[in-house]
Amino acid sequence: MRNPWTIPVAVALLTLAACADPQTSAAPKGNDASVVAFDTSANQKHITSAKVDSIAAELPAAVRDSGKLVVGNGSAGGGLPPLGFTADDNKTPIGVEIDIAHLAASVLGLTPEMQTTSWENLFLGLDSGRYQVGISNIGVSELRKEKYDFATYRLGLHAFEAKKGSGLKITGPADISGKKVAVSSGTLQEAILLDWNKQNVAAGRPPAEPKYYQQASDTYLALESGRIDLYLGPNPNATYHVATAGKTEIVGTVSSSYPVQGLVGITTKKDNGLVKPLADALNAAIADGSYAKVLAKWGLQSEAVPKSLVNPPGLPKDKQK
Repeated sequence: MRNPWTIPVAVALLTLAACADPQTSAAPKGNDASVVAFDTSANQKHITSAKVDSIAAELPAAVRDSGKLVVGNGSAGGGLPPLGFTADDNKTPIGVEIDIAHLAASVLGLTPEMQTTSWENLFLGLDSGRYQVGISNIGVSELRKEKYDFATYRLGLHAFEAKKGSGLKITGPADISGKKVAVSSGTLQEAILLDWNKQNVAAGRPPAEPKYYQQASDTYLALESGRIDLYLGPNPNATYHVATAGKTEIVGTVSSSYPVQGLVGITTKKDNGLVKPLADALNAAIADGSYAKVLAKWGLQSEAVPKSLVNPPGLPKDKQK
């Protein structure tokens, strides 16, 4: 499965309560990955909310009458924890994206029908109507908005991961000057690193030294042995790794669409009538606290949004990967 952050999102700058600068911050205060205990069982209970009749009434009649919401999730092949991945029984889909599907559907009075597919087939399924919505870390972009509608539910963040006890705090380009930083080739993480290097050189500081590894296991071995100082990768992946391996820590985050803040959204075929009730359902869940419980379950509190937005400004077309 392809890395879902290689095609992230962008929106106008958001004011976040947790930090003054929404594009970069030190280790996220909302996360405590070291104490997250991930439930990977197949029979786990999904966090839901009460049905709101007035929001359910906004649904297209055919969807409301069917009683179900057909959800495509691009986590085929085992998935990517803690987003969408396979439970201990090797068949049941679990993760924050699956829980978001159950949460939104519960407010609408619908039962989610989860269908796991590949990333490419997810969009083909949306186009054909096989899936009514896609919930799979899909970033808002101006190019995608030509075909799809979005109801946002998470920030798009990358995380700087370091060996536990490193003492590093990354809040901007100066903090990586002279450091050895691992990134994956061709990703937006690499683009951020190269952009920060340009800023460091312009300011008379030594650039960071990019490092590339073929496998995540090789990257983490280099990090733990001290051969590299930092690894810049998707925040959810880093959160899961920190909690399960116990040898590293998150020392800073940066927007997936630096220098503007990225957003991830529930995705539907354009003008199919679903995006407003989905956003209203998410906002009801935000208001009653159930949304916060979902993110806390997967250690992703730092990616919480204060409000679900419909089709906000997205990643510019010239930056779409």
